[in-house]
Amino acid sequence: MATIVLYSINRTAQTTVRQCLIPYSKGASRVDSHLVVFHKTSFRRLTSLPRVRWVPKATGVRRGAVLVAGAAAAVAGFVASAIHFQRAEMASVIPKTEEEDTEIAEKCKTFMSPPCTDVKVLQQRKGEMCTRMEMLIMETQAEFCRALEEVDGGKFKVDRWERKEGGGGISCVLQDGKVFEKAGVNVSVVFGNLTEEAAKQMRSRGKVLKGKDGKLPFCAMGVSSVIHPTNPHIPTVHFNYRYFEIEEGDGTKQWWFGGGTDLTPTYVNKEDGAHFHNSLKEACDKHHPQYYPDFKKWCDRYFYIPHRGETRGIGGIFFDDLDSPSQEEAFSFVKSCAHTVVPCYVPIVQKHLNEPFSPEEKDWQQVRRGRYVEFNLVYDRGVKFGLATPGSRIESILMSLPLTAKWEYMHEPPKGTLEADMLEVLRNPKEWV
Repeated sequence: MATIVLYSINRTAQTTVRQCLIPYSKGASRVDSHLVVFHKTSFRRLTSLPRVRWVPKATGVRRGAVLVAGAAAAVAGFVASAIHFQRAEMASVIPKTEEEDTEIAEKCKTFMSPPCTDVKVLQQRKGEMCTRMEMLIMETQAEFCRALEEVDGGKFKVDRWERKEGGGGISCVLQDGKVFEKAGVNVSVVFGNLTEEAAKQMRSRGKVLKGKDGKLPFCAMGVSSVIHPTNPHIPTVHFNYRYFEIEEGDGTKQWWFGGGTDLTPTYVNKEDGAHFHNSLKEACDKHHPQYYPDFKKWCDRYFYIPHRGETRGIGGIFFDDLDSPSQEEAFSFVKSCAHTVVPCYVPIVQKHLNEPFSPEEKDWQQVRRGRYVEFNLVYDRGVKFGLATPGSRIESILMSLPLTAKWEYMHEPPKGTLEADMLEVLRNPKEWV
């Protein structure tokens, strides 16, 4: 039986919950200055992402194929801009912020469970990116779970699991709560050798992978969450932030970050959409003014259901294969995004917490959940990669599916209804900020 370790809410989480309850009509601040990025002895002024070419003075640029924003079959005309994949060696020691200098063992006491990697190992390699990312995803899991527990009144079940091929994870699930019908926040840290199927998926996105003796050692970690509320006026939210590292045959390493946060409401609410997108834009603008507009478009393309001709929700941000301008800056950006998941979502939950709903509104929510299932099982790249990786935990991979959903034959809401308004937004994505 998995050991369940629960800790009292720490001061940081309490502060976050209090901050996120502040009315969100104030809007988000903007950063208009350009970011100048230095790479070794050369630099480029960034003007557009992800279209910009990251070209260092030294050699080592991977010339990738056109990057498809989502599964190949999903895009059908929605093709992301061509980008270049940069090959980079992992730095053995990376400069840390003062916050990260806090004793790792003390930080681990605030998590939902001890981390996947032994604490002593984390302390020994505390300057490495794998350690820093694992600490971030554990912190994000704990912060989000405790914020949701504060709202719901229930407790997450903590389930540790191991993968015999290497690594494991921690699944936190709250089911049949007062507010959330099903809420899951997963952390996974896995390693081993890529299967040919998984490597094939990466090569289809332009990755140039050269193994040794047919093997490609990898390490992957991330935090992923999907929240399905009971009340149809509270939106479903999803976020995922991950780090991937592959060692090639000559000993060099390719690394990249990916992730995003997106919202799937049952009914259109302009204030909710503006708050959600403004929160993400504020996090993006701290790093580059083009991050939000480009990653917002990428999100709309990725979470698209071609056989329905509609998006899964009202989007947010999505990015993948982020390996520039430097490892430190990419990690800093991911950290800003991860710290936004509570304030961008919990105020929306609080706003609609006691809002009444009818059986008809509940039925519409069930139909929309059916669309969520269709996208995740047919097109979602993370689900497909997980199912193609030996030893993957099916319960964790399918955690994103709602507890209940329905499929009505030839369902089309009457014109002029709120349901039809929602469908119009999904068929024609709009700008929210």
